Amino acid sequence: MKKLIYTFFIAGTLVLQAQNKKEVAYFASGCFWCVEAIFESVEGVEEAVSGYAGGDTKNPTYRSIGTGRTGHAETVAVYYNPKKVSFKTLVDVFFGSHDPTTVNGQHPDYGTQYRSIAFYNTAEEKKYIEAAILDLNAEVYKGKIATEVLKIKKFYEAEDYHQNYERLHPNNPYVRNVSIPRLNRFKKKFPKILKKEKH
Repeated sequence: MKKLIYTFFIAGTLVLQAQNKKEVAYFASGCFWCVEAIFESVEGVEEAVSGYAGGDTKNPTYRSIGTGRTGHAETVAVYYNPKKVSFKTLVDVFFGSHDPTTVNGQHPDYGTQYRSIAFYNTAEEKKYIEAAILDLNAEVYKGKIATEVLKIKKFYEAEDYHQNYERLHPNNPYVRNVSIPRLNRFKKKFPKILKKEKH
């Protein structure tokens, strides 16, 4: 009897782990304070973490990437439940929440550390990104998309004070004038994929 209960417990744990399985996607599209808040508003996204990726410099910091010489861009790691939101939808969120035609920047921030990058882990993810670019270039942007498509090599988590910055600092002038308006524009554009507001 004890063995049966133990077996059931193990099986139940495995099922629970499978249900809670998270995958991670990486996107860079300007200030990571803004990007983090946007992705965290999407149903199925469990957490978004600000950091650095896209370059070869080891252990970058906010100060070092600000020089524009590390090769890294402000990047957000998006942890999501694939049963609730697809990678394809996250790609739509990425392209729908910034101007992918801007080279090396996203208003009002400019420099290579603010460039647009869609990272991929697998060949399938790369196909989704490239297909989105083909469609948007043909239908919306007239071939002007400047987004880089890169395989993720290494993601460096940013300093603690950058995490959840928009939520924790709602009265910061940049947050009030840039981050929150950008988030609200996104919410207006994608109302059907947002998390339900808690009352």
